[in-house]
Amino acid sequence: MKKDNLSMEDDLRPEYNLKDLRVRKVGSDRQGFGSKNIHLEPDVAEVFPDANSVNEALRFLIRMMRQNQESISKTIIDKNTHQ
Repeated sequence: MKKDNLSMEDDLRPEYNLKDLRVRKVGSDRQGFGSKNIHLEPDVAEVFPDANSVNEALRFLIRMMRQNQESISKTIIDKNTHQ
């Protein structure tokens, strides 16, 4: 089978880079640009009614983890200093 060499006139401006275009999916599986869909298990979804409540809980958890890490680091430093 022989390939045809088709020539096209390109009227597209050089500042338009088609490689960087993001195409949205159609249907229920589509996502907004820059967003991620996270699926919660049913038992977890019962506790969190919306995305804001999930984000608030996760931010609280992150703060607690950071405080705990700082506390552990301080304890290790204090222990090594007193030896």
